[in-house]
Amino acid sequence: MTPEEYLEWEAKQEFRHEYVDGEIFPMTRENIPYNNIVLNLCSTLYPSVHQKSCRINLLEVKVKDGKNSRYFYPDLVITCNADDLKSRDFIEHPTVIIEILSPSTEKYDHGDKFKYYRQIPSLQEYVLVDSKSISVEIYQRGEGKIWHYSAYTEGESITLSSIEFTSTVKVLYEGINFETDTTEQQ
Repeated sequence: MTPEEYLEWEAKQEFRHEYVDGEIFPMTRENIPYNNIVLNLCSTLYPSVHQKSCRINLLEVKVKDGKNSRYFYPDLVITCNADDLKSRDFIEHPTVIIEILSPSTEKYDHGDKFKYYRQIPSLQEYVLVDSKSISVEIYQRGEGKIWHYSAYTEGESITLSSIEFTSTVKVLYEGINFETDTTEQQ
């Protein structure tokens, strides 16, 4: 399928699909903790992002890697690019991409997806937030092909330098219950 065929087809679909090198990948539905982490991130990031004349979008907004004809649906994407701020279809110059890890996406988000995202020249920070435990990983672009890695957990604070944002990890997980639903058998 060509990128043009994908965009036409995707516009008619009930569920989201990513497009990578001619292949289509369905997006999975997630659970309540996953959704609440997305909401916590959005509400925590919004004041800082808005103050810097940037924009934050979540879940339903495509990121286009124009160089490689790839389309992704990150959980959150922040852009400060003037062209992106006017766009109605997709983000082409993301500054920060955030993915919430789930059992079905964790390996892909750490592996191939990060490999694809690294090829987007504007991307400065890639953030992975675990939905099963309190854990945040941040990759920050360095010189050339170098990406710096930092891991954070409960009691620590994260900083996204590209948008001058700092927050405690605790805020990102506020109200999250990691216990699984159980039914008592009698």
